[in-house]
Amino acid sequence: MAFEKLLEEYAARRAKALAMGGPEKLARRKQAGQLNARERIACLVDQDSFLESGLFGTSGVYPEQADETPTDGKIAGYARIYGRDVAIVVNDFTVKGASTSATNGKKVGHMKRTAAERGMPLVIIGESTGARLPDAMGSRGMGLLLGNDITQFRRTRETPLATAVIGPSFGSSAWLACLADFAVMHKGATMAVSSPRLIEMALGEKVDLNELGGWRLHAETTGLVDQVVDTEEAMFDAIKCFLSYMPSHHNEAPPDAPVPAGSGAGMRDVFSLLPEKRTQVYDMKRIVNCLVDKDTLFELKPRFGKSALTALARLGGKSVGIVANNPLHRGGALDADACRKIVDFLVLCDSFNVPIVLLVDTPGFQIGTEAEKSGAPGKIMNFMNAITLVTVPKLSVILRKSYGRAYVCMGGGRHSDDIAAWPTAEVSFMSPEFATTIVHGVKPGDADFESKLAEIEQGSDVWGLASVFAAQAVIRPADTRDYLIRMLEVYKLRMTKGVGQHLMRTWPTSH
Repeated sequence: MAFEKLLEEYAARRAKALAMGGPEKLARRKQAGQLNARERIACLVDQDSFLESGLFGTSGVYPEQADETPTDGKIAGYARIYGRDVAIVVNDFTVKGASTSATNGKKVGHMKRTAAERGMPLVIIGESTGARLPDAMGSRGMGLLLGNDITQFRRTRETPLATAVIGPSFGSSAWLACLADFAVMHKGATMAVSSPRLIEMALGEKVDLNELGGWRLHAETTGLVDQVVDTEEAMFDAIKCFLSYMPSHHNEAPPDAPVPAGSGAGMRDVFSLLPEKRTQVYDMKRIVNCLVDKDTLFELKPRFGKSALTALARLGGKSVGIVANNPLHRGGALDADACRKIVDFLVLCDSFNVPIVLLVDTPGFQIGTEAEKSGAPGKIMNFMNAITLVTVPKLSVILRKSYGRAYVCMGGGRHSDDIAAWPTAEVSFMSPEFATTIVHGVKPGDADFESKLAEIEQGSDVWGLASVFAAQAVIRPADTRDYLIRMLEVYKLRMTKGVGQHLMRTWPTSH
């Protein structure tokens, strides 16, 4: 009988924990069209694969609040996504706004350590109000709550970290999204250091949620999120898609996938996508979609630093990272945001053994007072440093322009393992038009400008680059996909089974 009573108590406690913040709060969420935390887990992971850790956790600072704090507002555990093990934390906003406390902080730390030590990706679904008050107030509160786990915000990239920003995401939800390898944001969410209420009390300033930390701010201005989606289902699909390109941990190569039917079909016409005039713009994404396996292009930060395109994709079934200039924006000139975006992506690829393909068509770096105010020299040097630290295979293809220092950053010289060029490639220190004016003192419109320009242009064609073996191959555009697939085999890391040296594994995020 005593055992039966214990089992009854177990069942009652379990039911209380699974009930989250109670039927009224759950009903309000449903009415508002919001999934609750357990529904989010069901949408994200393989069916019946979730194994919870810390189900019976409650407030550790105020034991009398145990009934008010089931799972202490953060649901944690292990599951599978497409058959692979992951560690997962989903904030339960119905319990004290998923605010950070001593107990749930231990749960997050446990998931993070287990993922890193056992080689599992970590997924964290945000929506939180920040530190729990009054738990964190006073010296005792601070001593209990903050700084007790030195690894909490250490990012050494043993395993991929994917996060979602949804609803109000203050405090830990914001911090972890900024640390993540992939952050997806739901339209309507707000990510910021502090809530509007606290800002109004502290500064007497009324703030608009979107201006404070809405999706446009983070997708277009700060670059802190990688993708923006309209629905929760799309948010989970984005996380699953991102993880499909990643290995489970940094000591293995990414998984292969079948090559979809129809891949490469557009290559026969790819040359027609490149305008004949050097100064005419076009969308590089159209060329990239021809090159990679069908329907595998997964772009990161598409609204930020738009003169560069960064994307995960597959070539011949293998994960690759695409770094490309996009002349549709700023003519492909790289500004500070584009440099930061590319560096973030290089860190991701090198940390998780994803080979990199660079597609080059750039007039160089943006210049002028605005560029200097945005810290362009520092961002360019970060780019220069990062490209030298990459240890996964790097393949460059010069499609059209490659001028100045950007030639080096985009893989020129020994900064790529192999450089191929289309017959349309032009390489020089600067635009031939500018060089003509500087060298010969003539301007567009002057009588002899065109003849002097022709002299300068003659030395910029691809054959000079090939003659000094600075390009290892000049290829027909239609052959580019096949060439890259073959070169990925040639340059794969055989002796380490596809694993790089990870020289950038501690590179700071959000730099």
